[in-house]
This record gives sequence, structure tokens and C-alpha cells, in this order.
Amino acid sequence: MRRTIGNSLLAGALSMLSLGGTTAFSQQTPATQTQRPTVPDASSPGAGNPGLNNPDTMTTKKTDDKKFVKEAAIGGLAEVELGKLAAQKASSEDVKQFGQKMVDDHGKANDQLKEIATKSSIDVPAALDSKHQAKIDKLSKLSGADFDKAYIKDQLKDHQKDVAAFQSEAQGGSDPNVKQFAAATLPTLQEHLSMIKDIDKKTKEGGK
Repeated sequence: MRRTIGNSLLAGALSMLSLGGTTAFSQQTPATQTQRPTVPDASSPGAGNPGLNNPDTMTTKKTDDKKFVKEAAIGGLAEVELGKLAAQKASSEDVKQFGQKMVDDHGKANDQLKEIATKSSIDVPAALDSKHQAKIDKLSKLSGADFDKAYIKDQLKDHQKDVAAFQSEAQGGSDPNVKQFAAATLPTLQEHLSMIKDIDKKTKEGGK
């Protein structure tokens, strides 16, 4: 009789423990499964700027490598010829020195472009087109201060255009050889632009 009562009490106790354990587990489960709202990592590239990771805002405009080579080659030939004129006809020593630098720098760049174009099987113009030849013919008729003024104006416009074209090719070119040439030559063109801007400023201040 005592054994039966003891067994009943033991069974009851175990049943209570079992129920209590189940209840405790069921109360804890929601807390462990609760997820916090996702917060963007501040160090991630698009954090704070939803448009940064948008492919439409990250695309680079592709350039025509063959067209770039053609225009760069003709432009380079023109720079050399105009530089020779400046070294001979300019009245300003600064303009003379700048002209000679154009002969040296663009002559070197023209040779590099020919080598790269050959590797990439791209034809390079060997002569000036009518547009650039007409510009040279026009400037060749000027001399002294008139030449300086016209040459400086032309070089400002040309080098602004060249820097933009070489930047576009360096960023959006498809041919790796041409693209590398543009990137390597760009700093020289930027230097030329800076120099001619200084010469233009100096010339205008001297004329006042």
C-alpha cells in the first residue's frame, strides 16, 4: 500500500516536471526566434546612397577605339606642325618654348600610338586632313603678337578637347592597348593645358 502511494506521488512529480519543462521551453522559444530589423552596414559602398549600387548610375560610356586612334593621330601630327611654327614665328619666348615642347612631346606620343595601333591592327593616318591643314596654313601667315594670340587660343581649345577625349578613352575604351596609351598620355596633355593657361594669363596681364 505504501509502495503504491509512493509510486503515485513519484509519477505525479515527474508529470509536473515534464509539464513545467515544456511550458518553460514554449515561453522561451519566441524570444530566441525573434529577428531584429536588418540595418545597412555603414561601411558598405551603397550605405546612405541608394543610387550608388544602381547599375545605371555606374555604367561607363564606351568609346570607339578606332575613331579615337584616328583623331589622336591626326591631332598629334597637327600639334607637331603647329609647334614648329610657334618655335619659329612666335614673339613670346614662352610661346616659343611651349611650341618646342609640343614638337617633342607629341612627336614621342605619335610614335607610341603607331606601335600600339599596329599591335591592335588599327590603321593610323599618315597625313593631316583638310581641316587641320587649313588651320596650319592660316597660322603660318601670321607672325609676332598676332601669331601668339591665335596660337594660344588654338592650343587652349585643342588641349581642352584632347584631355576630355583621352579621359573618355582611358575610362571607356575596349581595346586594352589603346586604353593604356590614353591613360599614360593623359597626364602629359593635362600638363600642356595647365602650361598654356598660364601663358595665356601671363600674356593678357602683360598686354594691359
